[in-house]
Amino acid sequence: MEELSELLRIPSISADPERKDDVRRAAEWVVDFVRRMGGEAELVETETFPLAVGEVRASSGADGAPTVLCYGHFDVQPPAPLDEWESDPFEPEVRDGWLYARGTADDKGQLYALLKAAEQLAAAGELPVNIRFVCDGEEETGGHQVVEFIRADERGADAAVIFDSAMLRPGAPVFHIGTRGLIYFHVRVQTGDRDLHSGVFGGAALNANHALMHALGGVLPGDDGLPPEPLRADVVPPTAEELAAWRELDPGSQVLAEGGARPADAEAAEEFYVRTWAQPSVDVHGVVGGEPNLQKTVLPIFAEANVSIRLAPGQDPEEIAPVFERLVREAAPDAADVEVERWSSAEPGLIPPDAPAVQLGLDAFERVIGARPLLMRVGGTLPIVPALADKRIPTIITGFDLPEGNIHSPNERLRVEHIPLAVESAKELFRAFAELPAR
Repeated sequence: MEELSELLRIPSISADPERKDDVRRAAEWVVDFVRRMGGEAELVETETFPLAVGEVRASSGADGAPTVLCYGHFDVQPPAPLDEWESDPFEPEVRDGWLYARGTADDKGQLYALLKAAEQLAAAGELPVNIRFVCDGEEETGGHQVVEFIRADERGADAAVIFDSAMLRPGAPVFHIGTRGLIYFHVRVQTGDRDLHSGVFGGAALNANHALMHALGGVLPGDDGLPPEPLRADVVPPTAEELAAWRELDPGSQVLAEGGARPADAEAAEEFYVRTWAQPSVDVHGVVGGEPNLQKTVLPIFAEANVSIRLAPGQDPEEIAPVFERLVREAAPDAADVEVERWSSAEPGLIPPDAPAVQLGLDAFERVIGARPLLMRVGGTLPIVPALADKRIPTIITGFDLPEGNIHSPNERLRVEHIPLAVESAKELFRAFAELPAR
């Protein structure tokens, strides 16, 4: 506990420029840990924050042993609002079986489990694989330096492990094998030279708000709740094993209700997991046009919106982006000038559930925890997953947080008993991966 607390006490808040040196201190802590276990490690400087990169070699036969890449991040979310914390966010405290501090669950406590597992096996002379650590300090601010490192890395690995997620509930582990991608657009329309009096021109002149609504209608979901067919091209459907696992989860109606959400259509609750994990989705995030707060009877000539599409596994941003733009332009009135800007994009990722590393991982977790992990996907975007997939590195994405762990919120916490459980699970993973053929 004291060893982990050393790392938790470092206020490595990547979003706060005044904490840049603390992010570096956290990186140095990781590097020093790898060196103390007998490995080699260094800081790799980037345009933003340094990466902590290191390796500890197998206890015997290292040249022919499989290599496992472990990723985690040592930066944390800002702790605000501070007045809602029941203890200092950077002074770890145990209460009622929970360890409270910023970063306990996301992700310092879970990264520590991977480090500690490697250290214990190495100290006992029982480490059967080579373990590479590639850790970053900008995950919480959406940085891509670790992705660029992996893309440029020629060494590779036979498997990767990421402890940065949660169990479904105590004793119910989860492996995440898919993430959705993202393309974010800004759409702007212009319909004239100046705003016009609605009493003089209303019904005859083009209104920019109306034009924007028509344009967005070209990509928004139809009556079936799904985006237009051209935006659903190349989707990789979930396997029978995945669908069986999803049926064990809370009903979609319950998830929506607990989130304070209303179903988008009659089938949305029933299809919740397929829609949010295995299908693309289009959402408008903000709209500006005219005057919504004052009584102003004009026809606006400018209107704009931010809109994104989450890409399902199998889809390519470079293939979908031009289709999205075409549908927007085709749906807009002919007289409207339409600008579509692509602000950002990230690829989806999919790890084959039948990959040997995944199957070995499932068996390893079942031996330690007593329950076989459920195979799930993530509706959000994790750029490191497609980067690893492009390198053909099968990845175990799992974790020991719980839904009530308060990540990104005041009073972040991790069950104390889950810390040694995570260490033992990681050790069993490393032992299991000894069966993988080395590259």
